[in-house]
Amino acid sequence: MSNEQINKAYELAVAQYAAIGVDVNKAVEQLDKLPISLHCWQADDVKGFEVSSGDLTGGIQATGNYPGSSRTIEELRTDIEKVLTLLPGKHRLNLHAIYGDFGSEFVDRDQIEPKHFQSWIDWANKVGVKLDFNSTFFSHPKSESGLTLSNPDKDIQSFWMEHLRRCRHIAAEIGRQQGSACIHNIWVPDGSKDRTVNRLAYRANLKYALDTVLAEKIDTKYLVDCIESKLFGIGLESYTVGSHEFYLAYGAKNNMVVTLDAGHFHPTEVISDKISSLLLFLPEIMLHVSRPVRWDSDHVVILDDELLHLTQEIVRANALDRVHIGLDYFDASINRIGAYVIGVRATQKALLQALLEPIDQLRTFEANGQNFERLALLEELKSMPWAAVYDYYCSKNGVTAGNAYIAEIQQYEKDTTSKRV
Repeated sequence: MSNEQINKAYELAVAQYAAIGVDVNKAVEQLDKLPISLHCWQADDVKGFEVSSGDLTGGIQATGNYPGSSRTIEELRTDIEKVLTLLPGKHRLNLHAIYGDFGSEFVDRDQIEPKHFQSWIDWANKVGVKLDFNSTFFSHPKSESGLTLSNPDKDIQSFWMEHLRRCRHIAAEIGRQQGSACIHNIWVPDGSKDRTVNRLAYRANLKYALDTVLAEKIDTKYLVDCIESKLFGIGLESYTVGSHEFYLAYGAKNNMVVTLDAGHFHPTEVISDKISSLLLFLPEIMLHVSRPVRWDSDHVVILDDELLHLTQEIVRANALDRVHIGLDYFDASINRIGAYVIGVRATQKALLQALLEPIDQLRTFEANGQNFERLALLEELKSMPWAAVYDYYCSKNGVTAGNAYIAEIQQYEKDTTSKRV
């Protein structure tokens, strides 16, 4: 589609939305201020760059063997740079601790330092990307028992507490150098494959570890800590120490940000309905947007009903400044660059549709008990020309609109990723 066609379709969309009281230009401006935090682990199937990294553990599984995954830091950065050329807007990049620049040196998790991520900071500043961070409590000999921070073995627990402490300092240094608070996510895979009789004891251990490490106060200008729950993991099906109830209570008590991962709940449970409740009791929310299929399978995010419901809840609650959005999936069965672009664009499209709602009119209908009118308008919004607005947003940012990005990714695969053997 030519720029002339895109602009013409946009002008028609502007007029159509204006007729129902929606300012399209304002919606586009708002969308442009909403960064999405890309997850670095989609490009290499959560392998990381530790010298002696082991198999993927902690209830996580990346399925598929599509060729061309990133094997080095340089390849990962090249892939991310390519992804960014296909996305409108400014975005962030979310790193796990196992993605440090360790060279040929073995650096254990309790020994990592900001210097191991300095090249990431330098690269991010060069390409104009802000960084977020994650402690890594899986895929390590000291996590093989399924217990890390909640481990009754004090030596193992202390090891992971030191890892957490160091990760907070790394994230804070990232935030200090970039002038943007680094969101540090804490997810602990601790749990049991079969029934346990010590539920309270393990959770008491986890609480002690978190209390001890988080007692060190770091300026929130540089660091924002988040705590993330999970229902279960592969090999940890019967019991998860860091359940939703545990972290929700911990977050409310300590005024912390709680992370909601779309795949970390019962298959019939959705996180969109949790947004309004958490906003009443927590300062902010972090979202890990994923697409579970029957279990926490981390499929590529698509524009489905739940994604739209999720973004609608954020916008309807006037919480765009209190909810952070990051992606968390790893599909090794398809082109990994394509997986990124599909997921980010789908999330942006959902956000745009939410921003294009005539929310004042819908609220008036609801307040007046005009339920027919409310439902009718919500239905009509589904066929409004939001796609023309998104194409314009892409074009406005110098990014390929429509499905033309498919050919660009195919060419990148031919020129770059297919040559990785």
